[in-house]
Amino acid sequence: MAHLTGVEPRPRIRHNDYSPLTPPPIGGWTPTLGASVVIPAHGGQHRLDLTLAALAAQTYPAHLVEVIVVDDRSDPPLRLPDLRPENTRIVAAPDGGWGAGHAMNAGIAVAEGEIVQRLDADMVISREHLEALFRWQHLTDYVVTIGGKKFAEERPLTPGQVYDAVRRGSPEDLFDPSELVSSSTEETIRRLDGLRASKNPYQVCTGPTVSLRRALLDEVRGFDTDVVRGQDTEFAYRLAQAGAVFVPDAEARAVHLGLPAQRGEHGRSIVRLVETHLAHRVPLRRDLRKEPGRRWLVPYVEVVFDVTGAGEGRIVAAVDAVLRGTLTDVAVTLTGPWSLLDGGRRWAPGTEAFDLALVRAAFGHDARVRFAERAAPTAAPVPFRYTAPVGAPPAPALLERGVKAMLEERIGLLVVELPEGGTATLERTEAAARARRLARPGEDPADVIAQTHGVRHAAAGEFEKSPAPAAKPAAAAAPQPARQPATAKPATEKSANEKSATGEPATAHAPQPQPEASPRRRGLFRRS
Repeated sequence: MAHLTGVEPRPRIRHNDYSPLTPPPIGGWTPTLGASVVIPAHGGQHRLDLTLAALAAQTYPAHLVEVIVVDDRSDPPLRLPDLRPENTRIVAAPDGGWGAGHAMNAGIAVAEGEIVQRLDADMVISREHLEALFRWQHLTDYVVTIGGKKFAEERPLTPGQVYDAVRRGSPEDLFDPSELVSSSTEETIRRLDGLRASKNPYQVCTGPTVSLRRALLDEVRGFDTDVVRGQDTEFAYRLAQAGAVFVPDAEARAVHLGLPAQRGEHGRSIVRLVETHLAHRVPLRRDLRKEPGRRWLVPYVEVVFDVTGAGEGRIVAAVDAVLRGTLTDVAVTLTGPWSLLDGGRRWAPGTEAFDLALVRAAFGHDARVRFAERAAPTAAPVPFRYTAPVGAPPAPALLERGVKAMLEERIGLLVVELPEGGTATLERTEAAARARRLARPGEDPADVIAQTHGVRHAAAGEFEKSPAPAAKPAAAAAPQPARQPATAKPATEKSANEKSATGEPATAHAPQPQPEASPRRRGLFRRS
């Protein structure tokens, strides 16, 4: 196995098809990277004791692992049991917040490992769990590895029983396989070829056992502590916008102590809270943004105009054209020499500074309009960015129709040829971020996007007509196949628990996967 050293070029993975990566067999390689296992915990001392006992029996070298338990105001405070990994410590979550995301950030702040593993405080993991996830992290630095889990009704167990069973590789003695409950994401992962065919793989990255490299974690700035429910999905969404690839590993098995929470009124209330957070922060969930008059924390599309040297009338016309478009979930970034307005100078009429002052006075109170000296390298966490000359703003329906085409064709860059000459670009943020990560010095990022997501050129006129109103059912025309780039793979059917590329739930009439033949019963952790 080739380890990533910073010399070899990173593999260029298309969409989420991580097939170019070949992990070494369990036990057949030599790990070199240090890892920090961060466990956010609130109460549940006995469950934490079992989790630490399983961690003490891992095949990943103990001298490369530290374990950080973050006590999120437990009463009584958590303590370290006698049976635990050697390098284990407890830190207290700081004042000023609460919840798993807040605790994770506290643990990350003191973590020293190149790999960071998030693990819930109520998981009994197999002895190969960490090794299975971390072997991918030795291959490249932009993968997020996801462990599996099943739910088990809690039963009396001692840390010694867990340690012995995990170390022997036979924790099946601890749980009755016939009573284990599968997580809802397992079928999605299986059906989508281990997420290789998933359009939005971040949606199954729900947090109980996830690992990633420290640089990727730092790039997205950890967890959003304002999101107290659904923080794992929001975090995974931002990782996706940073160009991450999501890799589930079936060898990383685990049992969650306790059955899934009952639905009921409480469960429905939690879902409402999660969806409220995600509606503002995950623009791809279009099903959560059904109120056209709302303004959302993270817009769907960022439009960038370089206004350097442009007059006030042209700039205002361009901004107004975007804000009047059929896609209202937008923000406009105006880049230019705004520093000319600093320092309390007088701006003489007819100068560039005077025109900029007029523009800032016109839009300075509109939260949809931003002013910057230059555009950020990517639009993250906004999922799309349109960049055009200020003298050629998009036609009313261009953004809406262009984004729709990109989603249908799964392309990363749409180059729009303008009628008056020149081009504009509509780029997918995840594709642009991955290209920045993978491009060699001097290489055009568009060439990288062509390899990882696909690029298409099109005339602006293709997207200028307003979307046709929905036809009545009796007169509905047969759907036309979506235009596919030459390198596109066949579309994959979606099940009810997998969102489409637009974030909409899958249609109820989508073909359902056929059940697999029932395998011979065996212990959850037993090797095949």
